[in-house]
Amino acid sequence: MDALARHQCMIYEGSPAKHLPGLAALIYGKLKNHYRCLYLNSPAMLQGVRSYLYAAGVDVAREVRAGALVLTSDQSHLVNGRFDAAKMLDTLVAAVNEALNDGYKGLWASGDMTWEFGGQQSLDMLLEYERGLEGVFRQYPALSGICQYHRDTLPAEAIRTGMHAHQALYINETLSRVNPYYGSAESMADPGTLEFSARLDALMHHLTPTAD
Repeated sequence: MDALARHQCMIYEGSPAKHLPGLAALIYGKLKNHYRCLYLNSPAMLQGVRSYLYAAGVDVAREVRAGALVLTSDQSHLVNGRFDAAKMLDTLVAAVNEALNDGYKGLWASGDMTWEFGGQQSLDMLLEYERGLEGVFRQYPALSGICQYHRDTLPAEAIRTGMHAHQALYINETLSRVNPYYGSAESMADPGTLEFSARLDALMHHLTPTAD
C-alpha cells in the first residue's frame, strides 16, 4: 500500500458516533494483522469505540494491557493550550518506531482533529502539520491512519486544508476513494465563498457510498 493510500482523510457531518462501528471494524482487522492501533479522541468517543470493539469480540482490556491497543484522550502535544505541529509529529514518529521495536508490523493511528487541536483550535498550524504528516507517511511504510475532520465543529478553513492535503478519502472500513481536490487550487479557494461551499457539498456527496 503506497504512502498516499495509507494517509486517509475522513470528512463527515452529523454525529461522530455513526462512524464508530466502521472504525471499530477497521481496528479489529488491524489488531488481527498484528498492528498496534492508536485512537485519539474525546473520552466519550473512546467509550463508544470500546463498546463496538467488545461487540466485535475484541477483549479490549487484554489488548490494552498488551499494548496492542492504545485508546487515549491525551493532549500533552499541546503547548500552553496550543497545538505544536513539530511535537505531535515527533510523538507519532516515536510511536511508529516503538511499535516496530515491540514486534508489531506497524502502527495504525486515527485522531479527531477537533480534539487533537485542543480548545483553542490553533488551526493556523494545520496545513504545516498535514504536510509534515505526509512526509512521515512517506518515510515510514509501517504507518497508516485516518485524519478525522468534522464539518459541524471545525471552521471551513480547516476542512479546506483536509481537502487539500489528502489524496485518499475514507468512506468506510472497506472503501476509500481518490480525492479529486488533492493539491488543487480549487481546494484552496476562499472558504467563505459560495463556490467553496458548493465544492464541499459535492465532495460530501462523493463520500457517500453507492451500491454497485
